[in-house]
Amino acid sequence: MKVVVDYFKDIFGGIKTLITGMKVTGKYFVSPGEIVTQQYPENRETLQMFDRFKGEVIMPHNDKNEHKCTGCGICEMNCPNGSIEIISKWEIVDEKKKKAIDKHIYHLSMCTFCGLCVKTCPSKALAFGQEFEHSVFDRSQLTKILNKPNSVVTKDLKE
Repeated sequence: MKVVVDYFKDIFGGIKTLITGMKVTGKYFVSPGEIVTQQYPENRETLQMFDRFKGEVIMPHNDKNEHKCTGCGICEMNCPNGSIEIISKWEIVDEKKKKAIDKHIYHLSMCTFCGLCVKTCPSKALAFGQEFEHSVFDRSQLTKILNKPNSVVTKDLKE
């Protein structure tokens, strides 16, 4: 007898959770409110991504072609699958030998967009971009160099 009672209790519990879920769906079906569905690719010109969108990793540069990356390598160490590679060089500045980045290589094809590189960067040199169309025929086009040619570290950055 207890088995039969438990059986029907499980059935009614399942129906109750189904109705709860259908109430939420029905509410959006009857009164949609804010529509969040984007009609892509028809609206490609007017498409705006949300601020919290995690696109590709970028290194912002200012008007003077300066960036904030000091080449410390923390982003490279924290990347779980090795999609960031920093090639550094030594420069002599004010008669002192300083480490600077030669290339900040980002392998987009290996990135899982976890955000650990952006979160752990002490100088806030990395950010997420809004670009999301990355379909290419050649996989080597997904390897990007984040620092622009002849770019330097900002002078007001404290190391």
